[in-house]
Amino acid sequence: MTPAAPSAVRLIVAISSRALFDLSESHRVFETAGVDAYRAYQVAHENDTLQPGVAFPLVRKLMNLNATLGERGRVEVILLSRNSSDTGLRVLTSAHRHGLDITRAAFTGGASPYRYVAAFGAHLFLSADPNDVRLALSAGCAAATVLPAASADRAVDDGQVRIAFDGDAVLFSDDAERLYREEGLAVFNASESASAYEPLPGGPFKGLLVAIAQLQALFPTDASPLRTALVTARGVPSHERVVRTLRAWDIRIDEALFLGGLSKASFLAAFDADIFFDDQEVHCDEARLHVATGHVPHGVANHTVGRVSEA
Repeated sequence: MTPAAPSAVRLIVAISSRALFDLSESHRVFETAGVDAYRAYQVAHENDTLQPGVAFPLVRKLMNLNATLGERGRVEVILLSRNSSDTGLRVLTSAHRHGLDITRAAFTGGASPYRYVAAFGAHLFLSADPNDVRLALSAGCAAATVLPAASADRAVDDGQVRIAFDGDAVLFSDDAERLYREEGLAVFNASESASAYEPLPGGPFKGLLVAIAQLQALFPTDASPLRTALVTARGVPSHERVVRTLRAWDIRIDEALFLGGLSKASFLAAFDADIFFDDQEVHCDEARLHVATGHVPHGVANHTVGRVSEA
């Protein structure tokens, strides 16, 4: 791996082995037969290359950006795994055989690896373990549970990475979402209109969006290899506060879809997202049929049972 220049812009993504590769068979051994059987299985199969998992296409495309970035920037992917170094050997070997230039890893021998997300300076943690994701979010790191996908990897890769975000409880705090659930749509819209010039507080993924925007700034607007979209159930008039918030943050988001309660799935497919982040399971379950999806277990939607979110 070629080191980035000291002043280079960085995007650092930490990922678990089960999000990167298809470890369903070995995980079944672990769950049914225990740790010793799992270790024996992995050692016996350590020369068998693992097949790509749900997040593999995203990771491959992100790492391919380095050829375009040159010395100006760097995308780094770090492997964080509950495996031991012994059982994790197969994972790193598979990564290199697939052409992924992963040079940093932490194998925690069964302990949650979340505490190393911040230590590595990662902007994002992707995992198949919801508990690890919740711990990372509680520690202030952007994190999402990568869900099983029903869609296949796209046949044509144009090289552009497309990342889509929900708004409230993901890019923004869940303050407005809480108001909606407590008081209803009319009060929510009135409050958002009255607060249109007051920027929304940042949510757990604001830092990731900032890091992406810094990479995008290295390219002309019409020639960036990274493209972002806000896909929210908000509609008019609550859209204005969102637009002004992004303006106050000095962040350009390439596409903003204010759907007014429509299902997001078909729009995400049209955007051709490499991954979509949302806090609500109902939206994630619909989206994962079309695009890779990360559930963000943050905010009021993950603590109470209530009406379907406006945002």
